Amino acid sequence: MPPKRMSTSEAPAMTQAAIKKLVADSVSAALEAQAANMANTNNTTRPREAPVARQCSYKEFMSCQPINFKGTEGAIGLISWFERIKSVFSRSNCTEDCKVKFATGTLTKEALSWWNSFAQPIGIEEAYKITWVKFKKLLIKKYYPRIEVQKMEDEFYHLTVKGNDLKVYVRRFQELATLCPTMVPDSEKMMEVFIGGLPRSIEGNVTASKPQTLEEAINIAQRLTD
Repeated sequence: MPPKRMSTSEAPAMTQAAIKKLVADSVSAALEAQAANMANTNNTTRPREAPVARQCSYKEFMSCQPINFKGTEGAIGLISWFERIKSVFSRSNCTEDCKVKFATGTLTKEALSWWNSFAQPIGIEEAYKITWVKFKKLLIKKYYPRIEVQKMEDEFYHLTVKGNDLKVYVRRFQELATLCPTMVPDSEKMMEVFIGGLPRSIEGNVTASKPQTLEEAINIAQRLTD
């Protein structure tokens, strides 16, 4: 006798809970697959290139009011010009390849004649290609001769406060520290030299205060003399 067929109504039906679990499992699997695919895509994606810095114009450079250099100002004048030009470079966002080109636009009189005599044999465009560091060395060699350096080093070595005029001492000390960098190789030596030139009446007090920078040592000395 053939087996009895079950009616459709008697077949076991999926419960609502089973259906929900099936859907949840399917969604979870799909999300995991998508996450894995995105990870693989990110790993093979090329990193973004850094934005190229905007090149400043000569007009922007000049709007920051650089000072002129004539070539007759001496070593201090040259250092002052270097410092002002450095500040202008920073404020105008001047790029390395424009520094010499723009800075030479502030040379006048004897300094301009010197620059023209340097640039003429190789051509002005080639002259503009020299680095800022090399250009500074050329200027120093021309307008800051070794004999003058030696005189300033000797002055720096013997510099002390004259009378009670601390302001004059501080100003000259800072100038000579810039002009004779090899004499003060680090900040600790700088403070030692500065304090050594102070009057004995305040030298010990400044040392006892244990300043960490030259600026701190100067401020302490000024408070003690006010």
